[in-house]
Amino acid sequence: MPGKIKITLVKSMIGRPEKHRKVLRGMGLNKVNKTVMLEDTPSVRGMIHKINHLVHAEESIDEVK
Repeated sequence: MPGKIKITLVKSMIGRPEKHRKVLRGMGLNKVNKTVMLEDTPSVRGMIHKINHLVHAEESIDEVK
């Protein structure tokens, strides 16, 4: 079962290529300091890799009760 990744937009998308903007919008990031929780899948990891200079990503540990 995949975990979650917490992704925060730390730099503005102003002046960035359209490919980067599309990736950010696809992840649900449209304002600086907005944070989203996404499933840890290879496609999400690829998106993070493409825009790693604009975001801060960290793995979230889910506690099972």
